[in-house]
Amino acid sequence: MTTVLETAGQDLRRVDDAAFRQLLDRNAIWKRMVATGDRLPLVPLYEVDLGPVHLDRLLDTGPLVLVFVRYAGSPWCESLLRAYSADLEPALTGLGAHLVAVSPQAPRRLAAVKHRDDLRMLVTSDPRHVLIDALRIGFSSPGADKPLATGRSVLPFATVVVADRSGTVRFTDVRPNWLDQLPAGRIVEAVRPLV
Repeated sequence: MTTVLETAGQDLRRVDDAAFRQLLDRNAIWKRMVATGDRLPLVPLYEVDLGPVHLDRLLDTGPLVLVFVRYAGSPWCESLLRAYSADLEPALTGLGAHLVAVSPQAPRRLAAVKHRDDLRMLVTSDPRHVLIDALRIGFSSPGADKPLATGRSVLPFATVVVADRSGTVRFTDVRPNWLDQLPAGRIVEAVRPLV
């Protein structure tokens, strides 16, 4: 049974999301973000176990799915990583595609969640938010420097980017609300025509 407090919280979250979306629309932020047809910037990332990872080398062997998360320690981000590791990663591997989680958090903090939850995807750090900035999906979040442990306060919006083997973006999903996760099945549908 839903309590009045839960209903009020949901209504408040809806109002906050709507106000946030209006602010973004008014500032035309959505129009500047990564879009279908863009070229994926081929910047190196730091995989927490493997070291530097070059996106162009991954694209040599299959399409690429980038999932942007804020940081380890965020319940929503960790839940998303666990769900995608269990449901999405095996489906993408079966299609010959790569799943890469990207966060601006320091690698050592990301490594802890990767090992604890036995995540099967590549978990990478973009500590200077070079890829996040190139895709125009970052925003300043005062206080984020503490959990990120990088001396920076830029976080990505909840974003999924699918690129074909040529590095052309074929699908994007950018959301302001971390509670509203993109279903794994929609990502698989976006990747299937690329293989």
